[in-house]
Amino acid sequence: MSQGEPEKQKFPERLKEEVERIKKKMSRIKHKLAVISGKGGVGKTTVAVNLAIALAMRGREVGLLDADIHGPCVPKMLGLMGSRLIAGPPGIFPVAGPMGVKVVSMAFLLPDEETPVIWRGPLKAAAIRQFLADIVWGPLDYLVVDLPPGTGDEPLTIMQFLPDMDGTIIVTVPSEVSQVVVKKAISFSRKLGIPVVGVIENMSGFVCPKCGTYIPILGEGGGERMAKKMGVPFLGRIPIDVRICEASDLGEPFIVKHKDTPAAKAFLEIADKIRAFCEGGEG
Repeated sequence: MSQGEPEKQKFPERLKEEVERIKKKMSRIKHKLAVISGKGGVGKTTVAVNLAIALAMRGREVGLLDADIHGPCVPKMLGLMGSRLIAGPPGIFPVAGPMGVKVVSMAFLLPDEETPVIWRGPLKAAAIRQFLADIVWGPLDYLVVDLPPGTGDEPLTIMQFLPDMDGTIIVTVPSEVSQVVVKKAISFSRKLGIPVVGVIENMSGFVCPKCGTYIPILGEGGGERMAKKMGVPFLGRIPIDVRICEASDLGEPFIVKHKDTPAAKAFLEIADKIRAFCEGGEG
């Protein structure tokens, strides 16, 4: 095997049945994407949520898997706190979210918002495999997986067990410090043989609503420079907008509530690039 070539995944015998169930469930989903950052604090979940909604706004059937076992935030951002997964004979059914997006999160299994998940790696990996094997997503155009920061148990489990992934979407902020760590997420994807769809630069400058002055609070252009250096596509910039945080706190998707803003338009443009990458010549 040549240097840098991804290793072929071999599953233990005890997991073969679970792997087959995952393949069967995932066979009804056309495109599978993971949103990853390599570090926290870059707004990765905000990006994942709004991209899922953007794809739904483009007429696609979308599922959103919150794979952050310790800090699930997706339900809060979508106004779904207090919702519960429902089990039936075929399996476990997702919660219906805004724009028809089907949502699964560890938060739906916890008794309240304050309850922590105090698990080691094997339990977290088993929970994610169960999400993949037992959730009845039905036919979807896209499954978007919001991964926790880093390249540990949860991202590794998703990358190894989610079959036929289209690729990863890398989220960074303009600062050089962020990019040092986020580069590792690109290398992580490559080592596991998963294509990198591209890099998104979040929190990319702030435009004063009163005077219109552009202020590069966290630096400028770092995400695009990193993408070029690493040889991956640059998908676009999401500017800072205080209404993104406000909408998330209220459980209202920003891209729906403020669809005419530059940030919302940026999300939609990036979603269109992702569709072009995944769908290609699909009718």
